[in-house]
Amino acid sequence: MSTPATHRVVDHLVIGSGFAGLAAAIKLDEDGERDLVVIEKGSDVGGTWRDNTYPGAACDVPSQLYSFSFAPNPDWSMSFSRQPEIHAYLQRVARESGVLDRFVFDTRVVAAAWDEESQRWLVETEGPTGSTTYAARTLLSGAGGLSEPKLPEIEGIETFQGEVFHSAQWDHSVDLTGKRVAVIGTGASAIQIVPELQKIVGRLDLYQRTAPYVLPRHDRTYSALEKAALRHVPGLQKLYRTAIYWGRETYVPAFTLQPRIAAPAKAAALGNLRKAVKDPVLREKLTPTFEIGCKRILISNGYYPAVASDNVELVTDRIEKITGSGIVTADGTEREIDALVVATGFHTTDIPIAHQITGRTGRTLAERFAEHGMAGYKGTTIPEFPNLFMMVGPNTGLGHSSMVFIIESQVAYIRDAIRTMRTHRLATVEPREDVTSQFNAGLQERMKRTVWTTGGCASWYLDSEGRNTTLWPRATFTFRRLLSRFDLAAYTVTGETSPVTTPSREAVSA
Repeated sequence: MSTPATHRVVDHLVIGSGFAGLAAAIKLDEDGERDLVVIEKGSDVGGTWRDNTYPGAACDVPSQLYSFSFAPNPDWSMSFSRQPEIHAYLQRVARESGVLDRFVFDTRVVAAAWDEESQRWLVETEGPTGSTTYAARTLLSGAGGLSEPKLPEIEGIETFQGEVFHSAQWDHSVDLTGKRVAVIGTGASAIQIVPELQKIVGRLDLYQRTAPYVLPRHDRTYSALEKAALRHVPGLQKLYRTAIYWGRETYVPAFTLQPRIAAPAKAAALGNLRKAVKDPVLREKLTPTFEIGCKRILISNGYYPAVASDNVELVTDRIEKITGSGIVTADGTEREIDALVVATGFHTTDIPIAHQITGRTGRTLAERFAEHGMAGYKGTTIPEFPNLFMMVGPNTGLGHSSMVFIIESQVAYIRDAIRTMRTHRLATVEPREDVTSQFNAGLQERMKRTVWTTGGCASWYLDSEGRNTTLWPRATFTFRRLLSRFDLAAYTVTGETSPVTTPSREAVSA
């Protein structure tokens, strides 16, 4: 017997409980916007840091910066924290914030459609107790760009008889000790997984399509004395965070203006390779063929030594197919394996949540993105979709610094939008098409000179048309300034409002 559907009316519905969804819930609650619900497909908060539990999982941005500015943590054990510690931090922040009573776990958003008559989002969800439809005044998506694993399209992968799992869906019940294991991919997850697997497996075949740049990981453990100072010395933790932030911002000119500025980083990466890999043939295979920064720069002290180990083979021939017992490459070689790990990334330019959100005109967000490219106004709002706010939306990703900084900037903008709606008694706000087009034209013009466009590589930053729809091509403090206030003039509104003036050039220019 099926459970009857229930209906709820709320002011704000948030999708996802990672850094973005959690920040939005906490800050809206602080503003007195307590009529909110957070829908989370998993059984706990944490998002990426809940799901990615593969061996070696860690952050590549120092945690003094990769954490909420409003919830500093003086007790990080290391400068680059591991997954369990980051997840525990998010759990603690959620628990202490007092908002967990409005989180609905183990529940998926099935569909979200704008209802013009009620001027609300009708959001259908499915959970363990049945379906619930929410009528929400605003819809905040914190689903993120690294939330849906992307499996490789390889002939025969479904026929493989051994264990197979994505890096983001690690099966800890599988003992890989002494086994023959293949890893497909050499990105950010793979370079953390490979050193851990190399220690325990009998043989590891690493399938590489493109060699990444790998810098040394300057990690260190915080002493008890240092942690005590961070806890008790006023301003010290803020000083740490500020220093790391500005150090990271020095990378921006090399990415966005002149790649040659990155020559020292390139030399450090190649030096890291030469130091660890003595075999000239292997070293050549591991040498990148594009400009540093064109693809994500990785950090590891253990990756190159692991690849150079006797029980690891680096395979650069194209994969032809997968059989029931192994992988066949284009040269006809079949390597038999017991388990297959796919570290092939996520759906970043075709985000799954976009297929579930239907706007004012009756088409989905995915359909709009298919026509215009994944684009929005300031990476946060999209024409045709009133009262929809996307956190970690189009062109908000970073290749150098902390996404938490971007998230907090967007949350501040959303808070101001909601305050503006309250003040002017607005029913809806929707970014104007002309303003959105102008913003993105400027953004894509800037993108032409970045290393992501000129660096000679193909990457997950680019969509099927070759457009970079994922990264922000300027300094992060510029992003924060552009989102420092809600620019009502850039929006079409309904409801009682004061006269709206033409937006300033600064407001709409990327």
